[in-house]
Amino acid sequence: QVHLAEAGGGLVQAGGSLTLSCAASGRTFSSYAMGWFRQAPGKEREFVGGISRSGAQKVYADSVKGRFTIFRDNAENTGYLQMNSLKPEDTAIYYCAAHLNEWTTIRTGANEYPYWGQGTQVTVSS
Repeated sequence: QVHLAEAGGGLVQAGGSLTLSCAASGRTFSSYAMGWFRQAPGKEREFVGGISRSGAQKVYADSVKGRFTIFRDNAENTGYLQMNSLKPEDTAIYYCAAHLNEWTTIRTGANEYPYWGQGTQVTVSS
């Protein structure tokens, strides 16, 4: 079993930055790939970005490419989502997720990740 816990959300002005963390426990951290998703009120959960086990492979949604960076510290069992140049439309609950499958590509579907954190709210004011 994998347990994930996000932290770092909050209120920030447009143009500002936040870094979310995702602390993991229950399995060897480097054994699972991670994804970040978000869900705004009234909208479906959407893929933000994903990172492979080693951290060498990363994929981002077009809406955040160039502004958000995903990285992980396998020694600290923690994943991160660094968010720069935040916009009001980035307002959402952000979730980290993990899977143990040995796919060779980053997965972008929420249903491909069986393990989820509780989410952390990010609010960007205009």
